[in-house]
Amino acid sequence: MLHPDRLFPSDPTQRDIARRLYAEVGHLPIISPHGHTDPSWFAKNEAFPNPASLFVVPDHYAFRMLYSQGVTLESLGVPRTDGGAVESDPRKIWRQLAQNWHLFRGTPTRMWLDHAFETVFGVTERLSGASADRIFDQIDACLQKPDFLPRALFERFNIELLATTESPLDTLEHHRAIRESGWKGRVITAFRPDPVVDPEFEGFQANVETLGALSGENTGTWAGYLAALRNRRQYFKEVGDATSTDHGHATATTADLSDADAERLFEKALRGTITAAEAEIFRGQMLTEMAKMSLEDGLVMQIHPGSFRNHNPGVFERFGRDKGADIPTGTEYVRALKPLLDRVGNERDLTIILFTLDETSYARELAPLAGHYPALRVGPAWWFHDSPEGMRRYREMITETAGFYNTVGFNDDTRAFCSIPARHDVARRVDCAFLARLVAEHRLEEDEAAEVAVDLAYTLAKKAYKL
Repeated sequence: MLHPDRLFPSDPTQRDIARRLYAEVGHLPIISPHGHTDPSWFAKNEAFPNPASLFVVPDHYAFRMLYSQGVTLESLGVPRTDGGAVESDPRKIWRQLAQNWHLFRGTPTRMWLDHAFETVFGVTERLSGASADRIFDQIDACLQKPDFLPRALFERFNIELLATTESPLDTLEHHRAIRESGWKGRVITAFRPDPVVDPEFEGFQANVETLGALSGENTGTWAGYLAALRNRRQYFKEVGDATSTDHGHATATTADLSDADAERLFEKALRGTITAAEAEIFRGQMLTEMAKMSLEDGLVMQIHPGSFRNHNPGVFERFGRDKGADIPTGTEYVRALKPLLDRVGNERDLTIILFTLDETSYARELAPLAGHYPALRVGPAWWFHDSPEGMRRYREMITETAGFYNTVGFNDDTRAFCSIPARHDVARRVDCAFLARLVAEHRLEEDEAAEVAVDLAYTLAKKAYKL
């Protein structure tokens, strides 16, 4: 199913160059610094139960497409928040995917899954209603073998580092278990403070109270609240080997208020009387506070705004967050980030990585900002744009202004473990194709392109994330 020249240029001259460049990077270890896989997989090292639980139930890339065509999430086994009944027969769930396989034609999901089916499980026929049971049985048989346990796959995938993402309220018990097990695989955490810095996050007041209990600080005061966040950041560094924070705010708004003004907003947030406009300012203030903390403790800061989260209230109420209903919005950066950048943008010891769902901002805003401020780097497209065409557009719009070295390589942003090698392979092939065009047009020497290809695939991510 996998052509050796997939994603390479059709022009024979460029294709030959791309092949040579890919030969330099295809085998490199995977650095996955921004993901959402489950650390318990590697702590417990138990077999994945079945193909549906591996490829369908946890992967919103898969089930959102099916849902868009009228397939219910209940029929796909996606757990309900109220514990209500959902399909529990993995073969029936798998058949739903197989019978609707045509929906994924031309999508990156199809490319990722084909790659995983063939390279991990040896599947060489196309998924369909007719082949569904055969492929299910083949994958299911593999999952019963020791070579397909999570840690064995981690090593087989040549993953050098994998970062998960946890809330400050997480005890990191699974990360602690991984460390204490003696296993050599490197699985680290990232600090995702959204539940305790967004006054509109469900359960905010209770979350802040729990934050206080975990940290031993009085989170009923502004000073105590900030101290609690510092405490948990340090805990994430010590227990989970965290090197980064991750911020999923709806916009890029930042603020730089006085302590008195910030405390007034915080008190309103705790009372539940804060307005939507004030909540936006508070979130912006917390981005600046997090940046200041990163200067103190060295954690890299990731900001990825531009998503209208949980756009479908019916799905959110029944199934919770991250169920394929996070929709891109237009995002403004130049003015929105100015309060933060006025405070810390010139700091050479700070790294702030910007992502976006609004790719129209790349050439207009993000590349010029990252091409000037020492603290800023631009991350690759994510969610809807972590695709071959999205990656090509990203390189085309970013490179002339920001260059390659104000970017951070590639991260895969996935919950589906077996798609990680596929996503990195796609990124490496797209980058090699882009570089091949520069070489063919005599805009870059091939030896330089080979160095850049290695940097994009491996070196830049290690440097940006302090790995």
